[in-house]
Amino acid sequence: MIEAPASAPAESTEPAPTRAPARLPVPAGVGRLLVLTAVFVCAACGLVYELVLMAMGSYLAGGSVTNTSVVLSVMVFAMGLGSLFAKRLRTRAAIGFGTIEALLALVGGCSAMALYGCFAWFGGSRLVLIGFSLVIGALIGAEMPLLMTLIQRIRKQDAGGAVADLFAADYVGALVGGLAFPFLLLPLLGQISGALLVGAVNATVGCAMVLGLFREDLSHRSRRVLLLTNTLITVLLIAGITMVEPFERATRQAVYGDGARAAPAGDGRRVVLVEGGACAAGSREEGISLFLDGRLEVCSLDERRYHEALVHPAMAAGPRDRVLVLGDGDGLALREVLRYPDVRSVTLVEPDVHVVELARTDSLLGRLNHRAFDDPRVRVETGDLFDWLRARSGSGGRPYDVIVTDLPGPSHSADTRPYSQEFFGLADRALAARGRLAVHAGPPEEGPHAYWTVETTVRAVGLHTVPYVVDGRLSGFRARPGDVRLPESERPAHWGFVLAARDADTSLSLAPDGPSLGAFGRTDLRRAAARAEEGRVTGLPVSTLMRPRYRG
Repeated sequence: MIEAPASAPAESTEPAPTRAPARLPVPAGVGRLLVLTAVFVCAACGLVYELVLMAMGSYLAGGSVTNTSVVLSVMVFAMGLGSLFAKRLRTRAAIGFGTIEALLALVGGCSAMALYGCFAWFGGSRLVLIGFSLVIGALIGAEMPLLMTLIQRIRKQDAGGAVADLFAADYVGALVGGLAFPFLLLPLLGQISGALLVGAVNATVGCAMVLGLFREDLSHRSRRVLLLTNTLITVLLIAGITMVEPFERATRQAVYGDGARAAPAGDGRRVVLVEGGACAAGSREEGISLFLDGRLEVCSLDERRYHEALVHPAMAAGPRDRVLVLGDGDGLALREVLRYPDVRSVTLVEPDVHVVELARTDSLLGRLNHRAFDDPRVRVETGDLFDWLRARSGSGGRPYDVIVTDLPGPSHSADTRPYSQEFFGLADRALAARGRLAVHAGPPEEGPHAYWTVETTVRAVGLHTVPYVVDGRLSGFRARPGDVRLPESERPAHWGFVLAARDADTSLSLAPDGPSLGAFGRTDLRRAAARAEEGRVTGLPVSTLMRPRYRG
């Protein structure tokens, strides 16, 4: 270690720019409060931009964990770059901060619209997502050094105290923005309009703080340019809000075709119903398609085979007086359950009340699900599936003879809790002594690791499992611009299911007294069991809440 000479200073620091105290139109205490208020608002806006990017990334590209990690890591990296860049602006902190807020409002406010437009018309969005994450992160990172300079010019204080004040306002603002996004902006405005409105607020507050408190730091020309720029950005963003509806109509048509129409959904989710499109690859027949967050959930050309294969093996061996259906907001699995006249009651639990309402009221879906929700035997509850099962377990309700989980599969779901050991343990507690559990576990040829992890996890709670794989799938997973069908090379050809029961002698069968099936029969069932065993993967770990084993 090389030591400095005794005459040299023990520490070398970069000299901070020194300027005279700011000439404010208000007392210093009020000025500090106004700066901290601006920090609060800008922090709330910045977090909303971040959440918009994560939500849009999950919706447009799938795999919520992956895209969340990409957005967060890129933004944090860019914030560091922005902080370094802001060092060069400290001598002109007021105009620098005003310019950065104007750019941030424009880029952040337009981010959701730009990302969705890119997806709809060009088919790619991940690189654009990374680009927005870099730019927005850099602009957010440049805010704090400039704010530190400005607040010190109002009233000099020790660096630690100034940092504490700024970060307190910043973190509280982030809390408000984080809560406003899911509970206020998404339900009332949606992602695109919400981002545009937040951008307008961001531009207004940033410009007002600079011109209201630090106008003497700016030349007359700079003040006019800053005011004009922020006014134009605010007008542009507000005008964008008025154009959101025709924009969404145009993008829906580009992605799903002419027969697409949107349906209301909660938590910023997108539900699109397409009438008259060929949702199955290689088919010329027109059908009905239901998309949830860009993922094809229902294709009327092959849904009957899927739902018959999911429901009827579980209804075959044993009592079926009480049935629980988890998921299935479209009511198509419910339709199959209700074909048994000896079923006395069915409870359906669906997280999204808007999907259930669409299935109840829409004539197309109502015709497809045979008006299943109007059956007096059906009771519908909405809420988180895991929380509902846990609450039911604690209340000691009557057990169910059959439980059907009609969910997208662990590799194609943002929430993998319904495929965890804890979830299946709660389902096991809700089963009667001779009860059966039917699980859709995803396409095994596309994700064999995920499919067999589901089977392993179900076995881990003490149930005996019978895996089976049904071929004949026609539809793909995600919408593509201009065509809702996936190319055959990218389309899964099978559905993977797991039948589970406490009875070790459980086997695949169809009830001799059951309804006649039009798309799935006993020959299909025998082939399904053999197909599953051909691709069995062993030695996989169990997936738990603390150690999820599914990719996503």
